[in-house]
Amino acid sequence: MVINFGAGPAKLPREVLVEVQKDLVDYGASGMSVMEISHRGNTYVTLHDNTLALVKELLDVPDNYKILLMQGGGTGLFAAVAMNLMGKTGKADYLVTGSWSSMAAKEAARYGTVNWVVPKQDKYTGIADPKEWKLDPEASYVYYCDNETIGGIEFDSVPETNGVPLVVDMSSNMMSRRIDIKKFGVIFACAQKNIGPSGITLVIVREDLIGQAMPITPTIFDFSIIAKANSISNTPPTFIIYVVGRVFAWIKRNGGVDEMFRLSMIKSQLIYDVVAKSNGFYYCPVEAKARSRMNVPFRVGGPNGDEELEKQFLKGAESLGMQQLKGHRSVGGVRASLYNAVTVEETTALQQYMLEFLKKHQKS
Repeated sequence: MVINFGAGPAKLPREVLVEVQKDLVDYGASGMSVMEISHRGNTYVTLHDNTLALVKELLDVPDNYKILLMQGGGTGLFAAVAMNLMGKTGKADYLVTGSWSSMAAKEAARYGTVNWVVPKQDKYTGIADPKEWKLDPEASYVYYCDNETIGGIEFDSVPETNGVPLVVDMSSNMMSRRIDIKKFGVIFACAQKNIGPSGITLVIVREDLIGQAMPITPTIFDFSIIAKANSISNTPPTFIIYVVGRVFAWIKRNGGVDEMFRLSMIKSQLIYDVVAKSNGFYYCPVEAKARSRMNVPFRVGGPNGDEELEKQFLKGAESLGMQQLKGHRSVGGVRASLYNAVTVEETTALQQYMLEFLKKHQKS
């Protein structure tokens, strides 16, 4: 048995993969593969609309928000957000807590003035106290990343922006807990971490923020054009959207986002508990309050990690079918990504392996 703990492209529910396998050759009564049907035909449009409807249902999206399916991944949205929103004042606030929000801030700086809400840091191990934030009241929006995949940092509450539109990158924790959509101006998530294969980005945008795009904004990134065309202004990645829709249906069948949240707490706690009780053998650099449910980074052999022990740990894990546990190249160590499709049983297998490795290698 192979267990995929990779950060992305990430594990998909096996139930969904079996369903996709069937439709790959003959979708419904179409007589064609789901990859072959016309994006303008009734069969695909129905599939497309059903996918959007599931988002609205699962997340309780208010009627004054548009749900878009865009291309370009999260990186594309780094630019799209700035080009659609920053023109109002030419300025934006970026609350940088790790690699992805840092990249977003650098991209946005191509289109206006970016204010770093907290000073740049060499290493990110937590979230600065809001009392230390320096927000610009003239900012067109405030941007943050709700879950930093590389560093394993996740917000436990929604930042207060004093009325300035709030933009959030939820690429790696979308559909893993209930969120109050009304608190946000724009929410986006690339699919390949928690809601499907790579190739599409889910965007939820408040209607009053649509129609303000800079003149330089490419058609494919203009919220107004995408919204008017129901996200079919050009040929969308129809197969990817189909799979994402199947994942949403799977979430609905399995208790919705509330159940995904409950399970995420169980899974992440299984790993964090081993770390906490290992007497320093396993070490998580992230402050307890900001520890992610989705991505759990840790070192083996102490705070700085023991390179040889970590190689042994990863090799042993792979021999048991536990794949893609190596930490991101920028931080090293080990990282277990516990997205919705990873089961409690699979996480327990990792927990047991960690305990056995600890017993074998810890100093008496």
